[in-house]
Amino acid sequence: MPYVAAEDRYESKMPYRRCGRSGLQLPAISLGLWNNFGDDKPVETQRAIIRRAFDAGITHIDLANNYGPPPGSAEENFGKIFAQDLRPYRDELIISTKAGYDMWPGPYGEWGSRKYLLASLDASLARMGLDYVDIFYSHRFDPDTPLEETIGALESAVHQGKALYAGISSYSGERTREAVALAREARIPMVIHQPSYSMLNRWIEPEVLDACGELGLGIIAFSPLGQGMLTDRYLNGIPEDSRAAKDFFLKRDFINDENMARIRGLNEIAAGRGQTLAAMALAWVLRDARVTSALIGASSVAQLEANLAAVENLGFTDSELAEIDKYAVESGINIWQRSSDA
Repeated sequence: MPYVAAEDRYESKMPYRRCGRSGLQLPAISLGLWNNFGDDKPVETQRAIIRRAFDAGITHIDLANNYGPPPGSAEENFGKIFAQDLRPYRDELIISTKAGYDMWPGPYGEWGSRKYLLASLDASLARMGLDYVDIFYSHRFDPDTPLEETIGALESAVHQGKALYAGISSYSGERTREAVALAREARIPMVIHQPSYSMLNRWIEPEVLDACGELGLGIIAFSPLGQGMLTDRYLNGIPEDSRAAKDFFLKRDFINDENMARIRGLNEIAAGRGQTLAAMALAWVLRDARVTSALIGASSVAQLEANLAAVENLGFTDSELAEIDKYAVESGINIWQRSSDA
């Protein structure tokens, strides 16, 4: 049967938060298609997750050119779902994509050159069947390409009508200030920064938070659950079918005794709040008004529902935050540090 969105989708518990000083508002929880939306997962499962997300008030769907596997397949699969289910609701959606990481062979298939970024955006639009994206990001800072060229490519994307807003991801505080200055000179709306941020990965404190607050950029935090570490998934070891077992982005050695002691301590605090650890971890990221949205993934509708419960209790007492700080410390899991340190 044709999909018809829930009539009460904007009467749900989902709050919308202003993205910095822009006119854009985002849901407190956004859906990212980094994992579980490539050709290794059934499209019908993907469709069910995306439908439920939109019905629950999640109006922002985040992609990148290389999401898969294989690279590009997440955009292709989303494009199929968009065409069948979401096209009538295009004006209600914020759809974002990025370019900056390895996408195709040769010297023009990654980083931040004008050639790569603009070619990648055209390919992303074709895969998704879109005329434009709402946000186009520089996925990482390129230390070997002048920042003027990278931001100039975002300028072209906006001026050509292929993106409404520009964003950056994993930029340091200093590079964020430089990028925003160039964007303002070019008169394009640079409105958002997407860094990794979680209770076990606090690298954006305070420099990136302060820079975004002063410059009027919103922040959307990716990997707020530490790639699944901040859930009950690993409390009793490493399941055979888990991300850590694959030892790819989430390394097996991240699940060490020291980190697990922190996670168990945080889990006890969450239980005292009447929340799961995952829900508390999402609420914690959103405790700072400079953070507009937390970006989650989902492998099932049930997992999506569990994470949506975070918005039911977003408040923290000072004593809770102090107790959390005993365990929420840098834990050596920031695999994107090279980009943010550039």
